[in-house]
Amino acid sequence: MTDVLGEMFEPTETAVAAFEVEGTTTWQLEAYFSEEPDADFIRELIRPIIGDRADEAVFDTIERQDWVKASLEGLKPVRAGRFLIHGSHDREHIRSNDLAIEIEAALAFGTGHHGTTLGCLRALADVLKRGRPRHVLDVGTGTGILAFAAAKALRSTVIAGDLDPEAVWTAKGNARLNGIGGNLRLYEGPGVRHALADRPRRFDVVFANILARPLKRLAPTLTAVVADHGVLVLSGLIERDVPGVLSTYRHRGFHLARLGVIEGWATLVLRRGGASPRVVAGRRTAA
Repeated sequence: MTDVLGEMFEPTETAVAAFEVEGTTTWQLEAYFSEEPDADFIRELIRPIIGDRADEAVFDTIERQDWVKASLEGLKPVRAGRFLIHGSHDREHIRSNDLAIEIEAALAFGTGHHGTTLGCLRALADVLKRGRPRHVLDVGTGTGILAFAAAKALRSTVIAGDLDPEAVWTAKGNARLNGIGGNLRLYEGPGVRHALADRPRRFDVVFANILARPLKRLAPTLTAVVADHGVLVLSGLIERDVPGVLSTYRHRGFHLARLGVIEGWATLVLRRGGASPRVVAGRRTAA
């Protein structure tokens, strides 16, 4: 039924999902339509699959609302060291020494709750314990959280970019909301393909919270902009992606300095030269 409904209707106007009802052998299918569907037509579509039970299908109208905003209001603040990511409804949780970042509902990815973003924030907190980087680049910035965190901690200009114009627009709005618009320079484009970012051996910290395949593809250009003693923070990886991504970056002269895993999502901190710890099944072991 999921396949039939998914193929019969425009995917940008329809969402279909099926899941097993907990504690039973029953499966429930839900389909959401942007406009009121023809109930009789849909029942006839699924009748060959489930027979007369098609007549039990229930149709209802859901009140229009901002679902992204509604979901974020149920999320609790996220803390990583001094960094606190929160919505406007949680401002009372801010402590006097927090580096607080307020993120409102948006289409661009990134609220700080996902293991990839949180892993990068923890990596940044660890980097800041060791020194004070001068130049920071955030590739695939999404809502801008990582760039904001660096800008707030360092009180200096951070470069951030995304190939999605929606993400760049969202990050600009979030930067204004957090009062750091003057410390953020945004660009729209893939990877580091922009004059702001394409600067060899320039950046002391480079974030790339994307996915395994684009991280491999971008390895030559990402590694080229990392300063000689800089740090490259990669995320958007599930644990089984780690060995392949590490192998790609080893060939570019980088070794693993730190590996963090949060709820199955891995964050890699890489540095130039040296030898990596050996990674087996997503775990770090001595080389």
